[in-house]
Amino acid sequence: MAANLPLLQSFTRLVGPPAAAILLSIPTPLVAQAIPAPDATAARPSRPATPKDFARHPLDPLGPAEIERTVATLRNALRLSDSVRFVSIGLKEPPKEAVRQSPPAGTREAFVVLLDSATGRASEAIVDLDKGTVASHKTLAEGVQPAIMIDELVEVEETARKSSLFREAMKKRGIEDLSLVMVDGWSAGHYGNEPPEDRGKRLVRALCWVRSEPFDNGYARPIENLAVVIDLNRKEVVRIEDYGDTPLPLKPGNWSHRYNKQNRADVKALEIEQPDGPSFALQGQEVAWQKWDLRIGFNPREGLILHQVRYDGRPVLYRASIAEMIVPYADPKASSYHKNVFDLGEYGLGMLANSLALGCDCLGTIRYLDAHMADSHGRLVTIKNAVCIHEEDAGLLWKHTDWRTGESDVRRSRRLAVSMVATVGNYDYGFYWYFYQDGSIQHEVKLTGIVNTTALKPGETARHGVEIAPRLTAPYHQHFFNVRLDFAVDGEANSLEEVNTRSEPAGPDNPYGGGFFAETTPLLKELEARRSTNAASARFWRIVNPTRKNSLGRPVAYRLCPGETTLPFAQPASPLIRRAGFLTSNLWATPFQADERFPAGEYPNQNPTPEGLPKWTQANRDIADRDLVLWYTFGQTHVPRLEDWPVMPVASVGFMLRPDGFFEGNPALDLPPPSP
Repeated sequence: MAANLPLLQSFTRLVGPPAAAILLSIPTPLVAQAIPAPDATAARPSRPATPKDFARHPLDPLGPAEIERTVATLRNALRLSDSVRFVSIGLKEPPKEAVRQSPPAGTREAFVVLLDSATGRASEAIVDLDKGTVASHKTLAEGVQPAIMIDELVEVEETARKSSLFREAMKKRGIEDLSLVMVDGWSAGHYGNEPPEDRGKRLVRALCWVRSEPFDNGYARPIENLAVVIDLNRKEVVRIEDYGDTPLPLKPGNWSHRYNKQNRADVKALEIEQPDGPSFALQGQEVAWQKWDLRIGFNPREGLILHQVRYDGRPVLYRASIAEMIVPYADPKASSYHKNVFDLGEYGLGMLANSLALGCDCLGTIRYLDAHMADSHGRLVTIKNAVCIHEEDAGLLWKHTDWRTGESDVRRSRRLAVSMVATVGNYDYGFYWYFYQDGSIQHEVKLTGIVNTTALKPGETARHGVEIAPRLTAPYHQHFFNVRLDFAVDGEANSLEEVNTRSEPAGPDNPYGGGFFAETTPLLKELEARRSTNAASARFWRIVNPTRKNSLGRPVAYRLCPGETTLPFAQPASPLIRRAGFLTSNLWATPFQADERFPAGEYPNQNPTPEGLPKWTQANRDIADRDLVLWYTFGQTHVPRLEDWPVMPVASVGFMLRPDGFFEGNPALDLPPPSP
């Protein structure tokens, strides 16, 4: 369902020229762009690593030499066969107590997920990079399926085209040129209806579209009612699920500049100039801006990670990242019901990151960070400019005019933006962390790209979607994001409160009926902290440090302020909710546990067993005055519009973290006044 150009190019070099032809039909906007310069992707032979190659801080992502050493160490120590593939290689973060030492300490270790395609068994390994040894290696339970690798998505298309079953299905629909057929490898999930022959297999249920020529937007022409079930380990088509032919929609839906030549003539240049350079400093992975400082991490699963976020030297967050992302679709028909993809647990957000060398939406003086990972053969792949860091003007920060004296003062807001963009099949997502001068933090996800499409028969109407072009439907769907917030508000011991605004009952204390008040409720246990947003009570949550008080004697705190969000429409007993139970509440809270990393568990791919937050929180552990982790699920219900076709204007969702008694007053009073 998704593809990443740098990783795909690395794969092409490994398997040879035949795969290059496949790249032209990979169903992602990235492939239609120009091939980047040679340095946009790096694949180098292994060489002996030296200490100077390694990262200086224990939370820095693995560098190129460390990845190469990890692969070499595992191959030598475990004598890996050619059938063993590297699903992911990332930093194993050291314990907090080691990182908090002065200077920070901790063994540099790599966490690796392996898959033996010959046996179908997955395993986990930890490599001690300081010693060059395998610290541990364990085989996972039979049936555990790690994430689908980018290389496998190329193999899905190649496998389909080689299959006589697939060729026959295409011929039945009048499609002869298979080079124009796009085969998107959707995760198979688990629905309890799997036939016995599927058990134990590593599967995708691929969906298909067809282009009219190589650069055409194939999503305008769905090959409807067809699912191609493919065994990824054996590289063979298990079966074709054909639920009846539907004619192809005929109207094109091209979005790129090569097809759209009529440009507006009245758009004047808009330039952002910073003649003195940016106000932030970047040293390695550490960013310092105004009173903020933080470290930037990156791994194949989560992509962009924030570490040790502090304001004026005071800690706010130890770690923050998107921990899961799932997009459930509304169409229940036989060829579509499985479209409920865990984009982190079943693919990996970091693996899908764009190289912003191909085009960045940021303006101003920008700094970039590269992302280093490995393809499934253990070859180093570098995504150039994967993370963007820049400043933005953010409008009004504060202003007041004294009408009696005529005195007026104003400050404009400036924010630091740290971002990445990932292409997940047809959709593109921008992930933005904003830091403001008043101590606030905002997380915004920008949704764009191409809506998923299905086809209608002549005269048929759409019940579970919107017809966006003649006989072309965009199904209703939802986008959910779960962010893991490991708080450290002025220290490690934090507690959680919920604040609801209530109407004062009518009576002597509220004779005119206009009174209302804010009611604070401590949330002391995990089950109490399973909460959802409530616009009717203006609900927000407060993360407090009971041991640190402000001048008014109240504990210092930060608020979690919801933005636009939604809850799932899937039935409570549905397979989706069974596997992604974290969707049933917007907020969850747990005491920190190093092995509780992802809200749907470590391995959701084809997993029939509920894992993650619903299971952990059944223990109902104490969360008061603890090393507190909040898990906030937010999302959007997308009822598509005609204006979302053929490429969707950005829609945004997110939330704010705002200081609440953390300071003694407005912390942005010390900003210099603007020039006249």
